[in-house]
Amino acid sequence: MEQRVGIGYDSHRFSESRALYIGGVKIPYKFGLEGHSDADVLIHALIDALLGAAALGDIGTLFPDTEEKYQNIRSSILLEEALKRVHNDGWNIENIDATVIAEEPQLMPFIQEINENLSKIIDINLNKINVKATTNEGMGFIGRKEGIAALAVALLKRGE
Repeated sequence: MEQRVGIGYDSHRFSESRALYIGGVKIPYKFGLEGHSDADVLIHALIDALLGAAALGDIGTLFPDTEEKYQNIRSSILLEEALKRVHNDGWNIENIDATVIAEEPQLMPFIQEINENLSKIIDINLNKINVKATTNEGMGFIGRKEGIAALAVALLKRGE
């Protein structure tokens, strides 16, 4: 049995003209995130973790921001496409661990819904996914409430 670990990171600045999506869940907040797609920072980090573990490139290569067809696309659709590639290469997801870093909005009330939504999109048991939220203690661009970042780690398994 072969196992591999991948890590993903993403960050986006706030935008007044967008809705905020984290883990595919619409979060009520005065700002969304700026980006070519819906800028779901958590899903973007997760895609990079999955692709990295499978050695299948990265989100920017697979879904370039120069392609008009990805303009304003829901990141959950990009995740589904990345998952197809990971599964077609023979990999199964063992577990996912992720952290969203934001001063605002308060994400704790949405963590269970985010976990459940990702579990459904990825088609893995809820006990194999763990999303956490933290702040940056007032430091840097996150601390100044200019944007949000996310980290994700994925463990993949192939064969028995």
